[in-house]
Amino acid sequence: MKKHFILFALFAFGIIFSQQTRVQRATVAFMNVENLWDTVPSADYIDGTKDVHNPAFHRSVPLDSLRYLEVTEEYKGEWSNDLLMGKKVIRPQILADDFTENSSKNWTPAKYKEKMGNLAKVISELGRQYTNDNPVIVGLIEIENRQVIVDLLKEPLLAKSNYGIVHYNSYDARGIDIAIIYQKARFKVTDTYTKEIKIFGDEGKRSYTRDVLVARGVLDGEKVAFFMNHWPSRSGGEARSLPRRIAAATVLKSEMDRILAEDPSTKMFAMGDFNDDPVSPSLKKYLGAVGEPSQLSDKTPYYNLMTKLYKAGVASLAYRDAPNLFDQIIVSKNLYSPEKLSKTYSVYRTEVYAPSYLINNQGQWKGYPLRSWDGDNYTSGYSDHFPAFTVIQKEYLGK
Repeated sequence: MKKHFILFALFAFGIIFSQQTRVQRATVAFMNVENLWDTVPSADYIDGTKDVHNPAFHRSVPLDSLRYLEVTEEYKGEWSNDLLMGKKVIRPQILADDFTENSSKNWTPAKYKEKMGNLAKVISELGRQYTNDNPVIVGLIEIENRQVIVDLLKEPLLAKSNYGIVHYNSYDARGIDIAIIYQKARFKVTDTYTKEIKIFGDEGKRSYTRDVLVARGVLDGEKVAFFMNHWPSRSGGEARSLPRRIAAATVLKSEMDRILAEDPSTKMFAMGDFNDDPVSPSLKKYLGAVGEPSQLSDKTPYYNLMTKLYKAGVASLAYRDAPNLFDQIIVSKNLYSPEKLSKTYSVYRTEVYAPSYLINNQGQWKGYPLRSWDGDNYTSGYSDHFPAFTVIQKEYLGK
């Protein structure tokens, strides 16, 4: 019994045995969870008297609870954390009633619970065949608020991993947020923050999108930084909307460059739904993410793990009936090692996860991701994007 317990403990921490060498592995993954909304209509409440890192600084509040909260003014200015310091204001969400029982979607608690179970199943499988464990780091895209993450982590398949949460409410008009969950036993957070992306419409009016979410810390003894992204969509067409994603790429590159200059030993992962392919100008030119290890240098230190998959015809979604690989993972050059195994973490394997049950097998959308929504009709599916993951590994030096 004791021997079996020890083996279980090793598997639980991603430690495996390969040709008499102990190997430690960790999965870094993310998933666009396609409109993960609770069933309660809500608005954003910003309490600028609190610290910006406090979840209560900017939170989602049920509409029927707003009357109990202090409001210092009817705010009409630009939405920015800096400008809201000291104020207590409400930011309405467009389509606040969209995901409720009384809406055309008839979004009920039972459907919400079913979707939670579906997502937990997928997330628990990401990289498992290589680590025998849930992912250590998971980025979540298209969530409504912190509460839906809390509910997701209560699912039995995920609860056993004791995940922590990194989340900040965004000023996106619909309230769409991104987040990171992490196994607290393996990743020790030292700093979290967001980097604002400012974009403007044709008439010069500010358009609000998701910030870049950054989490820095120590993963199994190594300094790391994670950058979660959900870049502006291709609404209005790819070419017309490209400047918005170039703006996002510029913000991401600036922050990655800053951390690289501050501490070149930090291993960095930029991931998410970029709404562009690996060969698009935003990623290739403005972020400078190369597609081959041979192209890595001090001037081009970022490697797009998805470029080879894209060139091989792998897709994570279909946009306007064309296959695309918008869901990508980009790493700093110190995560690439030509050796199969080293004493520090390097990339072992990267995949777009598309088992048969995540693929629609009939009708007009045959071969597409089995999405949760077909217009206003809930399908009991999973997402309109396939998730992606990378497994990193190193020689295990523990006792």
